[in-house]
Amino acid sequence: QVQVVESGGGLVQAGGSLRLSCTASGYSFDNYRMGWFRQAPGKEREWIACINWNGAATSYADSVKGRFTISRDNAKNTLYLQMYDLRPEDTAMYYCAADGPSWADYCSTLGADFNYWGQGTQVTVSS
Repeated sequence: QVQVVESGGGLVQAGGSLRLSCTASGYSFDNYRMGWFRQAPGKEREWIACINWNGAATSYADSVKGRFTISRDNAKNTLYLQMYDLRPEDTAMYYCAADGPSWADYCSTLGADFNYWGQGTQVTVSS
């Protein structure tokens, strides 16, 4: 049974930092592309970052580029999202998602490509 579980969300002041984690099980994490998405109330889901199977390739949405870093530890079946300089507009439910098995040196920015999703972790940034 595939499981993807996010953790690490919380309430933080503007300018602060958080690190989200995503622990995966039930599939071969080390050859799956992974991504982070977020959804704020009343808004559409937004792709924010992705990473290929070995972490050599990453991509970021312009809204988070330079402030967020996606990484993975395949030995621990864990995906991370380090977030710095958080802003009130970063307030959202953050979701981890698994794409599919691929040895490609790129990752997907399309939600439709992701097959497994977590339940989300809430990030709230106060001004």
